[in-house]
Amino acid sequence: MLSDVIGDFQTAGDYVHFSSTPPPTASAHGWWLNGSGPGTKAKVTVSLQAKDGGGNWKSVETSSKTIKPGGGSARRANARKTCEGTAKTTWRSVVDVDVIGVRDSPSKLYTPSKTYPCGAGL
Repeated sequence: MLSDVIGDFQTAGDYVHFSSTPPPTASAHGWWLNGSGPGTKAKVTVSLQAKDGGGNWKSVETSSKTIKPGGGSARRANARKTCEGTAKTTWRSVVDVDVIGVRDSPSKLYTPSKTYPCGAGL
């Protein structure tokens, strides 16, 4: 059951980052910070998106985790995609937070794009 109180929270995430350590990957994290809302846990979903040849964003990897607020290695969701070749690819992440049992905004966080020598297989 949802609370009648709208949750006051902040959606957070980092830039997509590239690791050349074998196997090379693109990855991103998402988490949430609780404001004055009643929620204590949220389902955080992180989608890695890459631009295709037509300039459209396509989700290539998505992962979710139910976590308490705060960030840090134990309190964040992670999406990771193994690179498919070394084609220069523009990446971003989309973070969606759904506070459990609390009405919350459908808004999502879109991180600024970054370009890496990490193909997405599009």
